[in-house]
Amino acid sequence: MRARPAEKRKPDDPLVRVVGHPAGVGRDEWNDLLASQPDPTPFMRHEYLCALHDSGSATTDTGWSPRLVGLWREGRLQAACALYLKTHSYGEYVFDWAWAQAYEQHGLAYYPKGLVAVPFTPVPGARLLARDDAARAALLRELLSLAREEELSSLHLLFLSDADAAACEAAGLMARHTVQFHWLNAAPATGGAFRTFDEFLSTLAQDKRKKIRQERRKVADAGIGFRVVRGPEMTAADWDFFYRCYARTYREHGNPPYLTRDFFARMARDMPQNWVLFVAERASRPIASSLVAVGDGVAYGRYWGALERVDCLHFETCYYQPLQWCIENGLERFEGGAQGEHKMARALMPVRTSSAHWISHPAFADAVERFLEREGRGVDNYLEHLESRTPFRRA
Repeated sequence: MRARPAEKRKPDDPLVRVVGHPAGVGRDEWNDLLASQPDPTPFMRHEYLCALHDSGSATTDTGWSPRLVGLWREGRLQAACALYLKTHSYGEYVFDWAWAQAYEQHGLAYYPKGLVAVPFTPVPGARLLARDDAARAALLRELLSLAREEELSSLHLLFLSDADAAACEAAGLMARHTVQFHWLNAAPATGGAFRTFDEFLSTLAQDKRKKIRQERRKVADAGIGFRVVRGPEMTAADWDFFYRCYARTYREHGNPPYLTRDFFARMARDMPQNWVLFVAERASRPIASSLVAVGDGVAYGRYWGALERVDCLHFETCYYQPLQWCIENGLERFEGGAQGEHKMARALMPVRTSSAHWISHPAFADAVERFLEREGRGVDNYLEHLESRTPFRRA
């Protein structure tokens, strides 16, 4: 644990602590602070962050050195965030490999760098947890101070909430935007929630509606049905089968899985209410699965894998089954994760996401700022292009 020396603190300053493990902050006080945010997600819960560390998924050995930063006043946690010192750029989904390469070409060390994010989780939401805007700004000042003290090359805050993005802009950090695709449980004409999957389909253009029905028919004609299991009802065998699918998908792409089996064991124990498993079965034998996280009225598509190749099985398991479940259970939104323009054909619409960046080297900061200005114009044009390609029926 690191705390600001007493002689450097003013009487009205908050007490600042930096701890090397999520357990260094109390679970209840962390989760209470998270619950007070306008856009909390399950991935910022204390249990989730502890599971990442204790399972060996995001640790110093894997290139993630945790630094949880907290600000206390009168014994109450006022602001906090999960900071990591990184020795690589894997598992982030906002890509800065070119920046690292440019640093190295000039004989400078890009790593370690500072990262405020949830490891392996490209889900927008609160990152700078704070009781109010003043506490959020104070937390950001401490992060920048820590980055300078540790002589980090840079500080990156990824997939920010609107409040976080505004605080970063006010502090002079450089903004960067990417695009994700989210589905809303709201009919375009009325804004009301869909009552059935067929009602949802009826809002789509004829070609999109036809394509989805054809894709679903291919899976059904292959003799595949689905079993949907909420986390509290998932057995160890269910989790084992899911992990077999998940790990196989990574290995097919030549990479080891980011998350260990023990991570999911901890999810089953500590956060079962936040998961739903969709299992594809043929002749009562499971052949594929997708695991979806659930928060307050929101579902998040997270992991998928298959043991057999079946045409359109990915679309059915990862999109159509979860969307149907969201409609049946009254969820407001389904977030499809990073990238994937093909998701628009399934009525997941483009959404701008935000990150913020601080670069210590002045010349590189200027170069990155110019790059981000050009990239930002490209993102604006891309969004304009996507929004002109609506999958919905035109009035």
